[in-house]
Amino acid sequence: MIRRVALGAALVLLTVSACGSGNSDESTLTVFAAASLKSVFTGLEKDFESANPGVDVQFSFAGSSDLASQLEAGAPADVFASADQPTMDKAVQSGRITAAPVTFATNVLTLVTAPGNPKGINGIEDLADAALVVCAPQVPCGRATKKVADAAGTTLHPVSEESSVADVLTKVTSGQADAGFVYVTDAAGAGDKVGVVPVPEAAAAVNMYPIAVVADSKQAATAQKFTELVTGPTGRAALAAAGFGAP
Repeated sequence: MIRRVALGAALVLLTVSACGSGNSDESTLTVFAAASLKSVFTGLEKDFESANPGVDVQFSFAGSSDLASQLEAGAPADVFASADQPTMDKAVQSGRITAAPVTFATNVLTLVTAPGNPKGINGIEDLADAALVVCAPQVPCGRATKKVADAAGTTLHPVSEESSVADVLTKVTSGQADAGFVYVTDAAGAGDKVGVVPVPEAAAAVNMYPIAVVADSKQAATAQKFTELVTGPTGRAALAAAGFGAP
C-alpha cells in the first residue's frame, strides 16, 4: 500500500511538472538590426509582445556589416534590418535572405561635436585640425561619409574608424573626439550631449533601410508580423518621431 501511494504521488508530481513547463514555454524572435535603429525598435518591442502573447523579442544591435557577416556565418536569426541596401544585398547573396526586402525608412548624416562646439566647427572645411571619428568604410554610415566627403570635394583624415554609428557617437560624447559623422537620428537622440553642425553635402548620401525575414527562420510567421509592424503605420510613426525619413 505504501509503495502504491508513493508511486501515485510521483505520477502527480510528474504531471504537474509537465504542465508547468508547457505553460512557461515562450517562442523567441531574434531580430538583427542596425545600431541606429535601437531606440525605435526597442520602443516597438512592448507593443509587439503585447499583441503577440508568448513571444519574446530579442534584439542584436550592431553595425549592419557585422550583422550581415554573422548571418553569412550561419548565426540564427529571424529578422534582419539593415542601414543600407548594399549590406542587405550581401545577406541576400549569402542565401540567408530569399524574400524581397522592404525599404521602411531613410536616414542622412550630420556632424556632431562636443557640447558648445568648443573647436568652432561650422562645416567640413573646419575638420582639418579636429580629432574626427567616422564609421569604417565597410559600414553603411562609413560608405555614406565617403559620399559626403566626395560631394564636398575633400578628403577626411579621421583619428579613428568605428564599426557602428553608435561607437562614433560614444567617442564624441565621452570626449575622446572633437567631432564625428553620425545619422541625424543619433544626433537627435543624444540631445544636449552633443552640438550639431548641419552638413548640406549629406543630401548626396541618403541611406535606404531595408528589412526582411531570414530564410531559415523557425518563427517565419511571427517574423513577418514584426516586419509588418515596422513597415506599417505604427512603425512609420515611431520612425518619423525619431527623425527617420519616409522610404
